Order: sequence, then structure tokens, then C-alpha cells
Amino acid sequence: MKISVVRPRDLANSERARWRELQKADRALDNPFLSVEFAVAMDRLRDYVRVAVVEDGGKIVGFFPYERHGFGVGKPLGGFLTTCHGLIAEQGVKLDAKALLRVCGLNVYDFDHMVAGQPTFSPYESDVRPAPVMDFTAGFDAWLEQVKANSPKNLKTVRYKERKLGREQGELRLEWASADPEVLRTLLAWKSDQYRRTGRVDRFAQPWIVELTEQMHAERSTDFAGVLTMLYSGNVPVAGHFGLRTATTLVGWFPAYDTEFARYSPGIVHHLQMAEAAAAAGLHMVDMGKGGKEYKDWLKSGTLYVSEGRVSRPSPTAAVHWMGRVPLNKARTIVLDRPSLYKAADRVLKGFGRMRTALQPEQAAKETTGAR
Repeated sequence: MKISVVRPRDLANSERARWRELQKADRALDNPFLSVEFAVAMDRLRDYVRVAVVEDGGKIVGFFPYERHGFGVGKPLGGFLTTCHGLIAEQGVKLDAKALLRVCGLNVYDFDHMVAGQPTFSPYESDVRPAPVMDFTAGFDAWLEQVKANSPKNLKTVRYKERKLGREQGELRLEWASADPEVLRTLLAWKSDQYRRTGRVDRFAQPWIVELTEQMHAERSTDFAGVLTMLYSGNVPVAGHFGLRTATTLVGWFPAYDTEFARYSPGIVHHLQMAEAAAAAGLHMVDMGKGGKEYKDWLKSGTLYVSEGRVSRPSPTAAVHWMGRVPLNKARTIVLDRPSLYKAADRVLKGFGRMRTALQPEQAAKETTGAR
């Protein structure tokens, strides 16, 4: 096999078409984060984005998008922003992973949302985890019956809050695939606030991530697009979501809501209405991603699997990387596996977020005084 490394922007139209062909041929690859459009968009904004093009007998049989950071440290395309990565290749293609790293100029490659079971990377998987999905292949009504079976009490409670929100604040309306950039800005402001309140890093404090989101929002093709949904009560936006889709799969990315309406659980109300709109738009699935919130357990009607692992070549960089990453990943896995620990960690982060919010006015005053 021949492997060459290029920037995604330099792929010819025929190569991009081949990428789409390979992706459509394997249902396990039906994820927009594996699409060539996402790779090209990342390349516009980040200098470290590359793709290895794999040929066998003059025919392209695979693409491996990745990020090459300092000292040969490799990361999945999009890193912490994405919920799926892997090798886009003909089914059954198996490469020597360490030889692939050598050609890519990498000493180590760490992954945590790899499509599980890929022949090239499966020998290096250290853990495989479920990613719950909302599956509409049998129709929206069949999915809703599954949700009811999962937790009739939760569904009843959400439907009650849905009616209450409409009655007290104004008739509910879901806008599907909004093209309005102002609506996107509203959603991102809510999300930034959520990150700060819960003690997380605000991703949208980084301008390039905002720009990436805006570029994805502008994508409008049959095989790849950004989908912005917003739930309104009367004329007031109360909850929304921005994600990416292929022709058949929508991936959850940035859900958020206005905390002024928190008593109505607008985020879950929005998810139910978004599911109905997605099914009506012809989508087969909403991928909610691994881990996280309890609501995923009762909204799911199917499961995909993603893996965590690490490939390395003997080098000082790989040794240092192991010491810095592997123990941390193991600790995170322990927390995720134990609901009591996960909830405790979540409470600590939220407490940190509240403390940081409370200190902001004092810090601003100090900075103003210092400026004087």
C-alpha cells in the first residue's frame, strides 16, 4: 500500500468524491465528523490538520484525518470538539497502525471516540463505550413508544411541563434548520453561560471555534449540513441545539437553553420536539454521544459504540505523553463508570462555576482600579 500525507484543502474533487463514496458504503462511518467537509473546514482554521491518503494498487482505499501537534503528538480531527473519529476506508482494510503513524510523522496517537472495532485500531483499544442514539428507522411513533417503555414517568413529566410552558408563556413552536445567524448567536451565548455556570472551559471563548461553528451553520448540502433548531414559546426563544448531519444522521453537538425558563425543563422539551422534526425531515438517527446526562438513557432506542485507546512508537515523546495522559484517562473512566462519583464531580464543578461567577465583579473592579 502507498500512503501519502496532504492537507484536506488540497484534495482533488475526485478524491473528495471517493471519500464520500467510502463513507456511504459503511454504516459505521455515517457521522458528519467523519465527513470530508468537516476536515476541509478544520483545515481552513488550523494549520496542524492533515489527512493520510491510502492507496492499494493505484486505487484509494482509505483516508485518515488527524491533527499533528508539537513533538509528533497526534490527535483526532477536532479533538475535544468531536464525538467520533476514525479511518474512512473500505470495509476490511487493515493497516499497520505504527507504520501509519511513522508516515504521518507521529510518535503517538491518542483516541477516545474511535469508531469501535476498526481493524487498524482495534488491537489498541483499551475501552469500548456505548453512545446512545434516537433511532427513527421504524418511524417516530415507534421511537416514542420505546421512550415510554424506557421511563413512562419521565415522559409524562416532560409532557406536563411542555403543556405548562405553552400555557403560561405562549404557544410552542420549533424552528427546524434555522438559517438566521442571530439565532445561532443566542444559542452560543446560552452555551457559554452554561460552561461557566458548571465550571467547564468555555469553548466559545476561542474565536476559531466560534468561526468553525458559523462556517458549519452555513453548510447546506444533501450529504452534509449544519442544523440549528430553536424552540419558541410565543415569540421568545427558550431552548435550542446546533449539530451536524449527513444525509441520514444528526449528531448532537451544542444544546442549550435560557435559564429563565429552567422550571419548565425546556432542554428536554426541545429534544422531544427536535426528534419529531428530525424524523419528519427524513433523518434515521440522532446520535447523542457517549457519556454525560441521564436523559440520554430514556431517550435512546439504540446504541453505537466508540472506543478509547492509544498507539505509540518508541520515543521519549511517547513516554512523556503516557505519563501525562494514561493515568488521567483511567481516572476519568473510573468516574464515568460510577454514577455516584460522576454526580459528585459534577457538583464540584458547578460549585466552582458559581464561585467563579461570584468573584467576577470583584475581579473586574480590581482590574479597573489597576488600570487607573
